Amino acid sequence: MATEIRGYDPARSAEQRKHDVLARLTRDDDVWVATASADGGPCLVPLSFVWDQDTLLMCTRRTNPTAINLTPRGPVVLTLGTTRDVVLIRGEAEVVEGAALANRSADAFADKLEGWDPRDQPRWIYLRVTPTTVQAWREVNELADRDLMRDGAWLV
Repeated sequence: MATEIRGYDPARSAEQRKHDVLARLTRDDDVWVATASADGGPCLVPLSFVWDQDTLLMCTRRTNPTAINLTPRGPVVLTLGTTRDVVLIRGEAEVVEGAALANRSADAFADKLEGWDPRDQPRWIYLRVTPTTVQAWREVNELADRDLMRDGAWLV
């Protein structure tokens, strides 16, 4: 239930927040990617992404901490937006070699990044993140209803 709090815009419905999240996933270019090393050391970096087949597809050098932390797969937290328009995504990332990535996905990535195509660059790998949890909120009046996806299934 949307809550009205004086001084804030009216809370969006869950349906509107899901619509806004999907729009951001389609429109935004970069996402903050948070991982942890085997010994718990945090790593936070921005990566360009494309929303592809209900997953986020990113690319990084094989030797970067983010890739190392997620090889061959691992948990990841992603964020889009600002502190007043947050999209928080938890998911499972898997490493995909350029040659193993479907052409349709690699083409979508290259198109969004205006022609940069890492498929033929041996030091680069793709990271495909399948969301398991999605939360979205703007202000305190949306905190109570911020869960939009749980266990990989949209709630709205």
